[in-house]
Amino acid sequence: MTVLPEPPTGTGPLARREARLAWALLFPTLAAVSLVVVLPLLAVFWISFKPVGLADLRPPAPLVREDLRGRPEAAGDAATLRYRLRNSSQTRPVLGVTLSDTIPDGLEVTAPDPRCTLDGRTLLCDLGDWEGGAREEIEIGVTVTQAFLDSGADPAASPARITGRAQNVLASGEFTLANFARIFDGDEFWRVLSATLFYTVFGTIGALVLGLFAAMLLDRSFRGRGILRGLFLFPYVAPVIAVAFTWVTLLDPFSGSVNALLLRMGAIDTPINFFGQRPLALIMVTVFEIWRYFPLSFLFILARMQSIPEDMYEAADMDGASPFQKFWHLSLPQLLGILSVLFLLRFIWTFNKFDDIFLLTGGNAGTRTLTVNVYEQAFAVSNIGAGAAVAVVIFACLLLFSILFFRYVSREEGL
Repeated sequence: MTVLPEPPTGTGPLARREARLAWALLFPTLAAVSLVVVLPLLAVFWISFKPVGLADLRPPAPLVREDLRGRPEAAGDAATLRYRLRNSSQTRPVLGVTLSDTIPDGLEVTAPDPRCTLDGRTLLCDLGDWEGGAREEIEIGVTVTQAFLDSGADPAASPARITGRAQNVLASGEFTLANFARIFDGDEFWRVLSATLFYTVFGTIGALVLGLFAAMLLDRSFRGRGILRGLFLFPYVAPVIAVAFTWVTLLDPFSGSVNALLLRMGAIDTPINFFGQRPLALIMVTVFEIWRYFPLSFLFILARMQSIPEDMYEAADMDGASPFQKFWHLSLPQLLGILSVLFLLRFIWTFNKFDDIFLLTGGNAGTRTLTVNVYEQAFAVSNIGAGAAVAVVIFACLLLFSILFFRYVSREEGL
C-alpha cells in the first residue's frame, strides 16, 4: 500500500515564504486603498474636531499694497511712499512680520518711518506680531528727482516682500467638541435624520420592489422585449441634471403640465406645489429616487431570474401551483441573495445621495438630509468643522447599518 504524503499544515518555511510573497504582492493595492480611502477618512475625522471655517483653510498671511502718493510733477516735489498692510485672517495671529523693499532710483528718502531702517536703497521694517484683523500703514517721505520723472518708473514695479509666521489651524493642537455640540443641539438634527431615514429606507425598498416587478414582467420572451428593456434603463443612464429639471418643470405649480392636467380634469381645485410643501416634497424626492434607480435592481434581478432552472417551474406546474405560489416558494428563495446585496448597496448609496435632492428642492420643505446638511454647514455657513462632524455622523450610521446587516441578514442568506 502506497502512503501518500501529508498535505502541508501551513506553518512550515515554505508556507511562511508564500505568505510573505502574498503580502508583498498585495502591498501596492493596500497602499493605494489607504491613500484613496483611509487618508481622506482620517482627514474628515481630524477636521471634525477642529474649530475651522472655510476661510481658515488657507493659513493666515500678511498682505501688502504699495503706492506713491502726492502726484509729483517736478524735480524736488515731495511725495509719500505708502505701504498698506493687513492680516489676511480676522481671528488668527501672524508673528514676526517684516517688510523689505528696494526704494526706486530717483526717490530720495527724507522722512523714514521709525519702525524701519534704510541700508542704502534697501528698506527693512520690523512690525512685530499681529493679531487677527490687524492693519498697518507705513509712510516714507520722499522727494523726486528729474531722473525719476524721466524714467516714469512705478514704485510698485518691484513689489515689496513681506514675511511672517502663522500656524495653520488644521495642523495645530487645538481641538474642540463644539462642532458635534452644534449639530446635535436642538431638534433640527433629529428632523434631518428622520428625513434621511425615510428617504433612504423607502427609496431603497421602493427601488427593489419596482425592479423586481419589472424583472418579472420582462423575464418571459415576447416581441419587443429588447426595446422595453432598453426603455427601462433610461432613468438610470440619463443625466441626473436633465431628468431632475424635467421633473421640476412638469410638476411646477404655475406652469407645470401635471398641475394643468389635474386642473383640467377637475381632480384638484388649486395647483399643488409638489416640491415646496411638507410632507409632499419628501415623498416626491423619494418617488424620484425610486424611479431613477430601479433599473439597477431590475438588471441584477433579471439576470438572476434567468439563471433559475426551468425544471422547477415545470414541476410546479405539474403539481398545480399557482403563479403566486411559484413566485413565493421558488423564485423568491432564489432571489434572496441578490436582493440582500442590492439592499445593502442601495441603502448605502441612497444614504449618501446628495445631487438628486439638491437639484429638486435644494434641501427645502423638509427634504434636508444629512448629506445636504454637510454642504450647508461647510459652504453655506462656512463652518468646515461642523460639516466634517456631520460627515462623521453619516459614517457612523452607515458603519452601524453594515455591522447589523452582516451580523444578521448576511448570515441568514449565506453571504
